[in-house]
Amino acid sequence: MEIAAIRADDFRQLWPTFKAIVEAQETYAYDPDIGYEDAYTLWCQLPQFTFVAKENGEVLGSYFLKPNAAGPGAHVCNCGYMVAPEARGRGVAKAMCLHSQDRAIEAGYLAMQFNAVVSTNEAAIKLWKSLGFEIIGTVANGYRHKRLGLVDTYIMYKALSHQAREKATSSP
Repeated sequence: MEIAAIRADDFRQLWPTFKAIVEAQETYAYDPDIGYEDAYTLWCQLPQFTFVAKENGEVLGSYFLKPNAAGPGAHVCNCGYMVAPEARGRGVAKAMCLHSQDRAIEAGYLAMQFNAVVSTNEAAIKLWKSLGFEIIGTVANGYRHKRLGLVDTYIMYKALSHQAREKATSSP
């Protein structure tokens, strides 16, 4: 698997995955009717960095990295990850999260925070915890899940360091 900066043609390949994930209304608080151009701007142009995971030219997933806040809060970054349905269970999200931590450290960030992890997204929560993230807060009924109605969201946080990164990559 190769992880590299996203290009416009990569996003074209990612678009069906992006659209399906957003329309499902199970993990992302994006407008389910978002169009291609707005999605491209949101995912590829507004963040500081956007990367794509590919294998044999096929897009397996993508992530963005950006400051979580401005000014005095700009030392904490935020990321979002999407994996194509056919690539799930193959370690793509883990590889992208580890890659994002390396990029964040290189960019000078001291911590990474996920602002709204939907509480019913058990696979993501399990993965983020295995990579050293902690739930530091809960927003009661913070997400309107398409099938389940109002569910909680979690704020997940991790201080970034080379030592923590090494520990995460050595664990099974």
